[in-house]
Amino acid sequence: QVQLVESGGGLVQAGGSLRLSCAASGSTFSIDRMGWYRQAPGKQRERVAVIRSGGSTSYADSVKGRFTISRDNAKNTVYLQMYNLKPEDTAVYYCNCFTGGRDYWGQGTQVTVSS
Repeated sequence: QVQLVESGGGLVQAGGSLRLSCAASGSTFSIDRMGWYRQAPGKQRERVAVIRSGGSTSYADSVKGRFTISRDNAKNTVYLQMYNLKPEDTAVYYCNCFTGGRDYWGQGTQVTVSS
């Protein structure tokens, strides 16, 4: 079992920045993929960014060049640095990891970008 706890969401003006953190605990020794997803009201959850244990990353087209995902393996923590935020980035952001053949999810953290 893995537990994920997110922090760092909040309200920011368009053009501003936020950094999300996600700390993993429990059976973390075999975690491969960690990432961030988001879900806006009335929309499906979408993948934002993913980072694998080897350090390779991938991003949704909508956030490329603005968001950076990173990972501290020693702390079992993944970060999402978000720059130049836009109102359309407003959503609940969820931390995710895949290990032992299943996905685990955090409780979500709200990010609201005002215009």
